[in-house]
Amino acid sequence: MAEKTQQVLGVLASGRGTDLQSIIDAVHRGEVHAKIGVVLSDKPDAYALERAKKAGIPALCIDRKQYDGREPFEEALIAALEEKGVMLVVLAGFMRILTPLFVRHYKGRILNIHPALLPSFPGAHAHRDVLAYGVKVSGCTIHFVDEGTDSGPIIAQAAVPVLDDDTEDTLGARVLAEEHKLYPQVIEWYCEGRLHIEGRHVRIDR
Repeated sequence: MAEKTQQVLGVLASGRGTDLQSIIDAVHRGEVHAKIGVVLSDKPDAYALERAKKAGIPALCIDRKQYDGREPFEEALIAALEEKGVMLVVLAGFMRILTPLFVRHYKGRILNIHPALLPSFPGAHAHRDVLAYGVKVSGCTIHFVDEGTDSGPIIAQAAVPVLDDDTEDTLGARVLAEEHKLYPQVIEWYCEGRLHIEGRHVRIDR
């Protein structure tokens, strides 16, 4: 197994930042051998920024509305990440589709978490779509980001049952609990050099 090195993470988040918090906590416990170099949000009121500040992590809002187009916005994201020496970009509830400009810059170095078992139920309304379809199992998926939407090579998944009386909130809470366990683990695998992309497959050194 490859020797552990301390990676510098850049976390992008648009909302509450609960996945961010799970990563912060795992770093503090020594379960993830990484440093969070910066947290970026596209929304000035994202609570993820407050979580970062409370943990002593640089936090910055790069508001999409202030830029004339997606690529100038992403160039600002890249500049902020590069300034902090970010090696791995972690999307934690970042609600914007990244263009090829960004994805190619960090090819093989962007992780995303999705609240369903991909390739089923991609997109922004996974829990709603899961319940509407009537499946009996859902969960979360962590994958490398490619130039498609929720289409990159899958690294790991965790499953939860879908109950007859589930709402989006109850199902979402159960999935979120699994996200908080799985995301830090996958980040640590990356930091240990254990993830290898082979076409559509990700091999994990054991």
